Amino acid sequence: MIAEVPAERIAAVRAFNRSYTSFLDALNEHHLHTPYSLTEARVLYELSQRDETEVAALRQATGLDAGYLSRLLTRFEGSGLVHRDRSGSDARRQVIRLTTEGREAFRVLDTRTVGHIHALLADLGDDEQLRLLDAMDTIRRRIDRPTGRPDVTLRHPEPGDFGWVIERNGALYAAEHGFDSSYEALVAHIVADYLDAHDPECERAWVAELHGERVGAVFCVREDDTTARLRLLHVEPTARGAGVGTVLVDECVQYAQAAGYRAMELWTVSVLTPARRIYQRAGFELVEEDAGPRFGRELTGQTWRLDLGRGQRGRRPIR
Repeated sequence: MIAEVPAERIAAVRAFNRSYTSFLDALNEHHLHTPYSLTEARVLYELSQRDETEVAALRQATGLDAGYLSRLLTRFEGSGLVHRDRSGSDARRQVIRLTTEGREAFRVLDTRTVGHIHALLADLGDDEQLRLLDAMDTIRRRIDRPTGRPDVTLRHPEPGDFGWVIERNGALYAAEHGFDSSYEALVAHIVADYLDAHDPECERAWVAELHGERVGAVFCVREDDTTARLRLLHVEPTARGAGVGTVLVDECVQYAQAAGYRAMELWTVSVLTPARRIYQRAGFELVEEDAGPRFGRELTGQTWRLDLGRGQRGRRPIR
């Protein structure tokens, strides 16, 4: 049954849309004083996330009409921003990649976007920033709810995946939260420790794929005989809202339970609001907080814990 929606609620949404499109500069033909519209900027962003992208995947990620996207890519190609070719694995499919000029165009857009958002957040106190991000996360989850379990494939990491985890964590947290290189160094250390000495009987890592592309990862490692630690959860921006993070966390928790751990812990920082909501939905509870300088910023660290029941360590995982 379709619910009744009062006219004043529709008017409130329209007022929000007018305000937000103005903030995004969405109505300006030249987004953020560049030669590109907001739609063109979005396409450049999607192409910048990987070395090459199938046109079909680009269309799905952006939701653009096939004919419109084709004309847009033709303009980009004529301007020297992209190069189109046939897929090496399937000649029926077309792949597209940014040229050096295209990556420079995206760099300018990305820098101005970060500055634009920074200017918005800089006018707010820390609590106001967190409330704003929480409200944005709520809106996004309400209007982009997946129907059922998303079509996510989880697999063991393969050669090259561990380097990808380090690279993407470093790049994403620098771009989105201003973390410095010390965070990437920490990720590299965690991954190196896992590769050097992980116990396959009670430790695992997963890479998530959506439509054949890597979109996230998570690690389950041993803290002690009774406690597992969830580490390095990340989800690519193109897959956020599709439930990928929830699938990764649920798989990690189920594995820890099957391995016989009694509890699972994780450490995060308070600014990562979407991740925090995933942990809360999985049953994690905040048990400790401490503020201080981390990764080039003043951040509040948080330890979250989940009771897995009275397991018996040493039992083989069921998967």
